[in-house]
Amino acid sequence: MTIIINKAYQNFLIAGVDEAGRGPLAGPVFAAAVILNPLRPIDGLMDSKMLSEKRREALFPIIQENALAFAISRAEVEEIDELNILQATLLAMQRAICALSLLPEHILVDGDHLPKIPHNAETVINGDQLVPSIGAASILAKVSRDRVMFKYAEIYPQYGFDGHKGYGTKKHLVALKQFGASPIHRLSFAPVRLCQ
Repeated sequence: MTIIINKAYQNFLIAGVDEAGRGPLAGPVFAAAVILNPLRPIDGLMDSKMLSEKRREALFPIIQENALAFAISRAEVEEIDELNILQATLLAMQRAICALSLLPEHILVDGDHLPKIPHNAETVINGDQLVPSIGAASILAKVSRDRVMFKYAEIYPQYGFDGHKGYGTKKHLVALKQFGASPIHRLSFAPVRLCQ
């Protein structure tokens, strides 16, 4: 089911914002902001985790081609360890919003925390399932992060990043114990810290 959060904003330039990669033990956290074009609707926008990898990859260029504006940003592992994962996620969101080529009149952010931005904004719990622009942002962020983790898998093949994308799977934890942390592991996360 799709909802309009506030009917007062339905004719405004609304940016949806979401992140990917808060939970993994390695790699950057990504965020995306998307302003959809109401004249060019896109079918199938939803929480990226509910879509297959093939479907996410198919939607990725469609969103970019049909949106009025979009931006993808990230916060690095060093920033995650310095700030904590929540603040690094909000920083990535802030960067994505500020990188939009159009100035949004209102912003809808998935979750329950707002980044520091000089815009009208509100949070939406489960927004990636309810608001198409947030679903689009979820897809852009997820695909972008997965592609980076595939590249890291080539640099650090012993960890299997191409399979688990940095999440704390059994295979990943075994590799951590065997090889220790790589330069892209989040040292502030307990499972990584305990393997040192």
